[in-house]
Amino acid sequence: MSGNRTSVGLDVHARSVVGCGLDGRTGELFERRLTPDHGDIESWIKSLPGPVAVTYEAGPTGFGLARWLTGQGIECQVAAPSKLQRPSGDRVKTDVRDARHLARLLHLGEIVAVAVPSVEQEAARDLVRAREDVRGDLMSARHRLSKLLLRQGIVYYGGKPWTGSHDLWLRAQRRSAVFTLGGLRLAFDIAYDTLLATEARRDRLDAAIIEMAAASEFTPVVTRLGCLRGVSTLTAFGLAVEIGDWYRLDGRSIGAYLGLVPTESSSGGTRSQGSITKTGNAHARRLLIEAAWHHRKPYRIGVDPRRRQDRAGPAARDRGQRANRRLHTRWAGFDARRKRPVVANTAIARELAGWCWSLAVLD
Repeated sequence: MSGNRTSVGLDVHARSVVGCGLDGRTGELFERRLTPDHGDIESWIKSLPGPVAVTYEAGPTGFGLARWLTGQGIECQVAAPSKLQRPSGDRVKTDVRDARHLARLLHLGEIVAVAVPSVEQEAARDLVRAREDVRGDLMSARHRLSKLLLRQGIVYYGGKPWTGSHDLWLRAQRRSAVFTLGGLRLAFDIAYDTLLATEARRDRLDAAIIEMAAASEFTPVVTRLGCLRGVSTLTAFGLAVEIGDWYRLDGRSIGAYLGLVPTESSSGGTRSQGSITKTGNAHARRLLIEAAWHHRKPYRIGVDPRRRQDRAGPAARDRGQRANRRLHTRWAGFDARRKRPVVANTAIARELAGWCWSLAVLD
């Protein structure tokens, strides 16, 4: 049970907030429809019998309200939506019922709270996710351009696509006889211009991330994570800002936190496991999945990885090298057993998450 007298659940939306306060002593409910103004919400909460604790679901409105209430001396928890307990037979969902449900769960101590980032941490996270969005836009732009050429029977055979030589080849296609029609030429120009503009946006974001990674509160963690194969500055910075406080996790729980553990449906003496849960932070999970593929090749330290390791301390460098050797050995074992590569890579990513945690908390 909560030690506070009044537990308040807030159903927060962009243009309205519904609040429900539950008096733990009398069972009385205090309900009010409020504006999203933080001062309006604070004044109503302070009018309730104290001490008061507040909770609301994490969502698109962000963490500004939680930071404001905490700054005013009001205990506030931001609930993880996926962890909220709901009766299976409850088929009616309204703002008032949601607020009441949150207030009851808070009173019973059943709220699983998410970590509330600082303003600076949230700004860095927004930067990383903007880069993630541009990566998706770039893939779409490349797909549209290549399929436009494919429909005209034009295929590139000059090596790896989306390189400097491929770009020269793309420019030469505009002068080919296929694009004599004005409509088709305009379609090609628009698709190619979109590709160039998206690449420019990506490069601007990369430069901003590299600059922030070199001089910010995340710099020590980014430097230590750089000792691992496949974890460059962009990947290390993305993991650092997405996970934030590494000390709330440990080497075992970080895999479950990122959704890299298998689902399970067991009963009695039967145990059945399936694909990974894919819960938690999808951005960090994707970064680890991509980084895990680098450990399949034999372990040789290149120029850039050596420079990253030299910037870290001796302890971090030694731990990173042990991690790199172990992860490659595990890959070799999976290949010898003819394990499906995508399944093996997920297992490597789960262990890589543990090594990342050990480096992030290394003093």
